[in-house]
Amino acid sequence: MSFCCGASMVGTKGTLKHYRTQVHNVPLLFCPVCHRVEVHYKVENEYEILAEYAHGDGAFEVDFQDYVTEDEEAIFENVVNRETEDPKNIVQNQIDMALDLLAVAKTLEDEKWERELKTRLAVMSQRRLRLHNKA
Repeated sequence: MSFCCGASMVGTKGTLKHYRTQVHNVPLLFCPVCHRVEVHYKVENEYEILAEYAHGDGAFEVDFQDYVTEDEEAIFENVVNRETEDPKNIVQNQIDMALDLLAVAKTLEDEKWERELKTRLAVMSQRRLRLHNKA
């Protein structure tokens, strides 16, 4: 499980640009609060090798799935949520985890962590409100 802003990141697939080469279908981890994106650690080395070779060959686009046979379920087995899930469920899970962690932070009297978690909760609460208003 990967963390950012005090709680878990969401598993997804996306396109990353390496110089002039776009690499499609890269397994990624995405923070729903600060929007940080990183290559999933299980395929990070493969991504770097493929991106460098594709760039060296002058390819403008390459599909990660065509070259790496890592099982998608195995890659994302350790994430709490995936982007393909219902957005309302993702947000609610993120809120629930942040509330659990907030209780721990208060027990430990870690004021900095408490502030980070409260910020995360505010962002996720706004997102939940927007999702409910869309429905």
